[in-house]
Amino acid sequence: MNLSDIATSSIQTLRDVFGQDNQRQGYSQVQQFEMADFNKQGQFHGPTTTVEVTGGSSAGSHFDSAGADVATNEAVGQGLQHIEAKKVHWYSYLATTDFWIVLFLGQLLALCITATNTFSTFLVNYGTSIPAFQTVFTYILLSLIYLTYTLYEYGPKKYGKILLRDGWKYFILSFLDVQGNYFTVLAYRYTNILSAQLINFWAIVCVVIISFLLLRVRYKIFQILGILICCGGMGILLASDHIQGTNGGPAENMLKGDLFALLGATCYGLTNVFEEWYVSKRPMYEVLSFMGLFGMCINGVQAAIFDRESFREATWNGSVAGYLVGYTLVLALFYSVVPFILRIASAAFYNISLLTANFWGTIIGIHVFGFAIHFLYPIAFVLIIIGLTVYFLAGSMLGESKKPWLGDNQEDGIAGFGTAKLKALNAARKQGLAPVNSTSPA
Repeated sequence: MNLSDIATSSIQTLRDVFGQDNQRQGYSQVQQFEMADFNKQGQFHGPTTTVEVTGGSSAGSHFDSAGADVATNEAVGQGLQHIEAKKVHWYSYLATTDFWIVLFLGQLLALCITATNTFSTFLVNYGTSIPAFQTVFTYILLSLIYLTYTLYEYGPKKYGKILLRDGWKYFILSFLDVQGNYFTVLAYRYTNILSAQLINFWAIVCVVIISFLLLRVRYKIFQILGILICCGGMGILLASDHIQGTNGGPAENMLKGDLFALLGATCYGLTNVFEEWYVSKRPMYEVLSFMGLFGMCINGVQAAIFDRESFREATWNGSVAGYLVGYTLVLALFYSVVPFILRIASAAFYNISLLTANFWGTIIGIHVFGFAIHFLYPIAFVLIIIGLTVYFLAGSMLGESKKPWLGDNQEDGIAGFGTAKLKALNAARKQGLAPVNSTSPA
């Protein structure tokens, strides 16, 4: 077996693990239908034959649900055809509500990142540097919100079954997320800001490569061009920092810090792609509940090991407590919004949207830390926004919400907020192919 055969075999193995065939994961068609919340009373049942069995047997319910599953997929397929058959121009998606929503969400996330960095700076200025410990509170808050709601929706028995069946996948997702946070913060202790930010570009590269190989995403020329324009805008930001001498100057240990930054960026890239895969198939509250649960455990252990000395030496007062509360609330908001942008757009668009965080950081720095803005900053910001716009040129009316790994009719996905499946169902309902119902998308 040559090297190419080994590589091909490894990629196919990873594809199998991350859901190219739901049947191999142990999900039946009925279970997939249940995940999408389409087996509730009042849902659409197509023109199928229902077998009624008396004597307390559940066979009739089984056939009825299976028929509804097939009928729903047919309605989704017709809805998708209706949407994609519309006459479009190269700028058509830019005129949709989805585009402006996803553009707004991207900048909201960039502002959240800026806010967490600002709160962390305040904590360091007070002599409180506890990167692992301060993030534990965010995972605890996510657990309190989403684990509670998921248990309410599923019940302990169903949640326990999902934990036993899929818990290992959620553990990997949470582990990568925690390590991405930890190593990125750790990198800034040893390297300078310019070097760390340059290496963070690697997260975008990771997302594009992993999405291409594992999820079979095929990027259009305008998407690649948009990514390059955004990276060019970020390059101007970094150049202006270097010109002003605000890139951090000499570092304690450049090699060590750069390796930490590279590891953190890789973990971030993997986390973003895997989370996009999860939220396209499962309810967002379920994904966030497991990220909160496992993240709390992993980060708690990590903080107990690596932050003990820093915790003892930290300053504790009312201001520090306030900064920790602000950091926790903003980061929890960040985690809550990310699934929406991953559903409507993609992990790649999510990452390039965060490139404006430096600009927003400078705006806050002017008012809070007395920074002076360089004339290249507005140019760089406009360039990044142009890149985000170019990314969606000449696309379909569904943008990136139609995921290639979910099937032609998105049959392997969930009909949740921001998904192409829900948009197709809504289109089918308007055409009278599926009735309007009161089920809340997940």
